[in-house]
Amino acid sequence: MAGLPLPALFAVIAVTLYTLGKGADWLVEEAVILSVRWGIPKTLIGATIVSLGTTTPEAAVSVLAAIEGSPDLALGNAVGSIICDTGLILGIATLISPLPLHRSIVNRQGWLQLGAGFLLVIASLPFSSLPTIFTEGGRLPRGMGFIFLGLLVWYLWQSIRWSLNGESEVAAGPEVLKTPGGFSNMLSVLLKLVGGIFLVVGSSWVLIPAVREAAHRLNVPESIIAATLVAFGTSLPELVTAVTAVRKGHGDLAIGNVIGADILNVLFVAGASAAVTGGGLLAPAHFFWLLFPVMLFILIVFRIGILVSGSQLKRPFGAILLAIYILSTILSYVLI
Repeated sequence: MAGLPLPALFAVIAVTLYTLGKGADWLVEEAVILSVRWGIPKTLIGATIVSLGTTTPEAAVSVLAAIEGSPDLALGNAVGSIICDTGLILGIATLISPLPLHRSIVNRQGWLQLGAGFLLVIASLPFSSLPTIFTEGGRLPRGMGFIFLGLLVWYLWQSIRWSLNGESEVAAGPEVLKTPGGFSNMLSVLLKLVGGIFLVVGSSWVLIPAVREAAHRLNVPESIIAATLVAFGTSLPELVTAVTAVRKGHGDLAIGNVIGADILNVLFVAGASAAVTGGGLLAPAHFFWLLFPVMLFILIVFRIGILVSGSQLKRPFGAILLAIYILSTILSYVLI
């Protein structure tokens, strides 16, 4: 990417965005078919299979950054992705159309989402020198990385158990039943689902270095690239998948994808990144006075939105989440 002129970089970004859209369209269709075929709620499919696939770019970027000696970039990508997923993606998705809430699943997964956020902050605290967190920061230890990965295995296993304990829903609608080949072969559906995830993730791996290179040429400060531009780039699969799902009338898949992605950003992305580094992941001081508070605040606002909503997450909450994301991004540029 370094040798390409800036107009060519923008052309690469445009082409990969188009490919992302096609991959997300495919991914959503097959995920909905799988949901109907197995009798599993789309929210749960979104929170496990789809979110595991769309979170792969965050994991790849963060683990590579940690191995190459940039642990603060690795943790910044995980935290920034949670802020981006919950603020930008859910905000846009809700503004397009109110999101249907599968109450039991959203409540349960939502508490896990909020708990994962608090767990990340607590695990990063320097308990031996707490008064210095706003000046010297903290660190996510390598041992906690392995604990997070263990919790990831538990989360996926427990999600499978929940799906097998009778959590089913009515078929998604006639448009799903008419999907070509949707019920002809389960292997075909699974292969198409994997293919959709591969196309989305593969497009992201091309897009991310193009975005980073363009950012450097436009003199964007390196200190905030991880929590803003890289986080946005690695969250593009969730964004495109969520928007595509909402436009196709599967908003519950979108909300499940975001909730699951937030959980996986802690357990999978931060966990794997900390586990591959001897000293764990550095959390600079600005994580404790800006990024962590913003992350927890936006998760709490989303949790409140779920608790006070009825059968749908309404547009006003989407506007609030989007406003928090925009404000936090501006503050990152101004204050860091």
